[in-house]
Amino acid sequence: MNLPKLFQLQKNLNDRIEEEHNLNNNSLLPKRILALQVELGELANETRCFKYWSTKGPSDKDTVLEEFVDCLHFILTIGIDKNFYDIDVELIPSESSITDQFLNLYIDINDLVITSSKDHYVTLFEDFISLGNSLGFDSKDIEEAYLKKNTLNHKRQDNGY
Repeated sequence: MNLPKLFQLQKNLNDRIEEEHNLNNNSLLPKRILALQVELGELANETRCFKYWSTKGPSDKDTVLEEFVDCLHFILTIGIDKNFYDIDVELIPSESSITDQFLNLYIDINDLVITSSKDHYVTLFEDFISLGNSLGFDSKDIEEAYLKKNTLNHKRQDNGY
């Protein structure tokens, strides 16, 4: 995955939104963190990994990937806000259940809020990429879906979203 490219594309989108919505002087980090938590919940909902009371399976792969990429937008944005975009992220496959991986990501977000360090950010990013791997996505899938969604997000801004 070409992280410098993704960070730059995300910065371009963020700058556009902040300019067009006159948000340049506002601290958006708390809203962005909450947005990440909400998007992570939406992703979990599409995987249905926690719905022990239901026999219905997860949403189709494309729907889950789109929700995954929505989370990625906010992870990149938080990194940009904190100047943590010059990072190396390794894929560390997880042996934990999908449910446990989601819970761990919420802990990672909390750790980042409490102690905003580059190490905590990298851990969040690596755990997120590991979740993507557990969901069956490789770097190519993620990058292609991100590019598609980034283009859609710019079109949404064109149309007054």
